[in-house]
Amino acid sequence: LAVALLLAVVGISTGGILGFCPSSAQAGSQAVRVMLQGEQDPPRNQTALVDASRSTVTYYITSRSNRSAVVLYDSQNGYVCYRPAEQHACYLRRMEPGDRESTRVTLSTAELRGELLLQQNNQTKYYREFLGILAGQQVDPSGLGEAVQALCEQTPIFWVRRAGGPGKQRLIYLCIDICFPSNICVSICFYYLPE
Repeated sequence: LAVALLLAVVGISTGGILGFCPSSAQAGSQAVRVMLQGEQDPPRNQTALVDASRSTVTYYITSRSNRSAVVLYDSQNGYVCYRPAEQHACYLRRMEPGDRESTRVTLSTAELRGELLLQQNNQTKYYREFLGILAGQQVDPSGLGEAVQALCEQTPIFWVRRAGGPGKQRLIYLCIDICFPSNICVSICFYYLPE
């Protein structure tokens, strides 16, 4: 029974991640396994799809709590887009200088070595970011670029903005943990802002 349960969990996790994979890979795309090592408890599974021709890095993540998400860094169009598996929505924000630098490092590291090795140890920095969802502000996908449109096809897109944290009356309903080659791991938590 335990073995059957373990196989079912692995199958569901794999199916969730494969369900988010693009149906047709671009010629310039390169799938990169992000290997995690160290003392802290990293995301259970994290894979990066690097597309140098479109200047995008797409992370497919399964967290410790067995939740799946896709995070797209599109430096060509200047967006970061989040698509949690259990939500029928995408969340979008504009790239900041740190996002552009992380994407540049990831693109160049994948091009040089073909793999991203994350050494999680006592030098790894852990952060928590809060993003408030602007619920009344659905985004028109037509001007967002091909990568965001493909990720969020047939899905509503909402703007998010960085915030200091939820007030006592606001509910954190979702967190996504992501680690970068620069030995930085971020737990990104979403909550609704009042309309």
